[in-house]
Amino acid sequence: MTTTTSEQQAVPSYVQGSWWTPQAVPTSAPEVRDASTGEVLGRVSTEGLELAEVVRYGRQTGQRNLADLTFHQRALKLKELAQFLNARREELYEISAKTGATKIDNLVDIDGGIGVLFTFGSKGRRELPNSNVVIDGPLEVLSRDGSFIGEHIYTRIPGVAVQINAFNFPVWGMLEKFAPAFLAGVPSIVKPATPTGYLTEAMVRLMIDSGILPEGSLQLISGSARTLLDELDYRDLVAFTGSASTAKLLKDHPQVVYGGVRFTAETDSLNAAILGPDAGPDTPEFEAFVRSVVTEMTVKAGQKCTSIRRTIVPNALKQDVIAAISARLNEKVVLGDPRAEGVTMGALASLEQLADVRSAVQAMLDAGGELAYGTLDAPSVTRRDGSIGEAAEGAFMSPVLLSWADASSQQVHSLEAFGPVSSVIGYDSLDEAIALAALGSGSLVASVCSNDPLVVQQLVTGIAAHHGRVLVLNREDARSSTGHGAPVPHLVHGGPGRAGGGEELGGIRSVYHHMQRTALQGSPNMLTAVTGVWHPGADRHFDDTHPFRKSLAELRIGDAFGSELREVSLQDVTDFANSTGDTFYAHTNQEAAAANPFFPGIVAHGYLLLSWAAGLFVEPAPGPVLANYGLENLRFITPLAAGDSFRVTLTAKQITPREDQDYGEVCWDAILHNQHDEIVATYDVLTLVAKTQDPVADASNASLQG
Repeated sequence: MTTTTSEQQAVPSYVQGSWWTPQAVPTSAPEVRDASTGEVLGRVSTEGLELAEVVRYGRQTGQRNLADLTFHQRALKLKELAQFLNARREELYEISAKTGATKIDNLVDIDGGIGVLFTFGSKGRRELPNSNVVIDGPLEVLSRDGSFIGEHIYTRIPGVAVQINAFNFPVWGMLEKFAPAFLAGVPSIVKPATPTGYLTEAMVRLMIDSGILPEGSLQLISGSARTLLDELDYRDLVAFTGSASTAKLLKDHPQVVYGGVRFTAETDSLNAAILGPDAGPDTPEFEAFVRSVVTEMTVKAGQKCTSIRRTIVPNALKQDVIAAISARLNEKVVLGDPRAEGVTMGALASLEQLADVRSAVQAMLDAGGELAYGTLDAPSVTRRDGSIGEAAEGAFMSPVLLSWADASSQQVHSLEAFGPVSSVIGYDSLDEAIALAALGSGSLVASVCSNDPLVVQQLVTGIAAHHGRVLVLNREDARSSTGHGAPVPHLVHGGPGRAGGGEELGGIRSVYHHMQRTALQGSPNMLTAVTGVWHPGADRHFDDTHPFRKSLAELRIGDAFGSELREVSLQDVTDFANSTGDTFYAHTNQEAAAANPFFPGIVAHGYLLLSWAAGLFVEPAPGPVLANYGLENLRFITPLAAGDSFRVTLTAKQITPREDQDYGEVCWDAILHNQHDEIVATYDVLTLVAKTQDPVADASNASLQG
């Protein structure tokens, strides 16, 4: 593989563990330019790049190295990587300015992308096991004696995740796909869009230079990859962000249609913001709505798949909304080179993009839209040196607000001007507002701005099925909200219909997108062996050492303790009722309790049984068990009448060491039986346990024993 640097300044790719540029860049190779000045920054070309070898390297080297790590270990690497990149944001800001991005835009793209790494680094350790297998859902008992059971598990797909990204978010768009793939243990092949791919390359270079990522877990293709899908099969995944037309071409590829390649898309979206009829000009909701529309028109110069394209307002408030948006645009927007002081909105990503947006706006004007604010003429801008005037080589465009007399005009609901453009349309009833929102044929996001719960309920339930996300904006969350156009890594990003029908993000959901769900059947012992989680019916190990005396280094799945029976007297129940104040009749009134179809008479409190159960299984001396931090999955099955007895069986169910601490979590299966061996209660006990025996605790224990 050649790694010589082209004299024509080709944007490098990173493949098979090294940086690569073509030996000779064709003169036809696309140029990339500074969005504000038109300066040529380089060319992109993959002439001579063997894509089959790139895929093979990911499947083999990337898969092998990621397999050596658990979910928690990969999550910690994401956290470490985020910290590394966070300290180097200024380097990226400087490059990002060439894409037309302002300081605010960088907060969304660069800081937002790094924030995704932090989020998945945290959620991976909190919500996934410290292993490579995830159990999905409850156990299913498939035989009367419990010797044959079933459940669902997730394991990572054995191929690569090809991530094809759009030009508008060269950092966030890459990291929001990379983070869940990496956490799942699947290698990424990143294909950025040409106009801003040089910023993606700068980010990837930092990620590789950090030395944090396992070899093969990340590759970058800078330039055309038209035959990449030819090399993929059912083992692989493609995550695409871009135009609906390109998505259709990819969906129709034989390897997607017949070869089983997993494909998800996020495409065009005519997102809507609906102002409730209660939100008049003097309300906080009106102010928040106007602020939101202007923000979405101007951040990233409106080049966001989540921008508000359709501003849907009551007809009675239409002129007020137009006037307020226009006034705020006049007040807030300083158009120009992002490197100039005071600029709040930069250029579009390229001159080609500028031409596309102007053409779309002109088509909308021809279809009946009226120019309520802005112009299609070349605007006056602040140049890099601070002077003001036209910038002929820059891709600058004035914000444009259109007003439509016919709210149902086809073009306002079908044409997307991917720039600082929004259209205002009116409605007379909530049903009409819902119908107008649905005319977008599926969108990524909609906002509902109202402080009337009934209005919000009707609008949200009416539009939710047409959108991937709905933001409810009112006076209570106007300042704390992340905003209409800001997908957060915790929640799903995607939408039905025109928006692509795909899903990204959504916390751990997006990790599962890179995994295969498999129905697993077998005996309790075999399912325990596969999952690393003890299953009811699997072997228990009772020995002379109480499991609470064992550190994580000594404890094994299935280690168990069984107590003797303890009787619960009527006096015990009465004393517990009086001391706690829980005098519910089932514990205090024999006649009323006996009349209840669930109770044989006075019964013990469930929480009395839990408290006494702890007394039956807890080993009191200092040792590896550091703390009890909760109960899960508690169910009371059979009431325990006063005078009955119960015992407890405790079994080590799941052991989760914390990679960056000297302790971990142990989940214990607890089951209470009465004297007739009927199940009284089941639950999980959660404890924090030291990884090794603590000499100080051991010495203290010895003195207590002595």
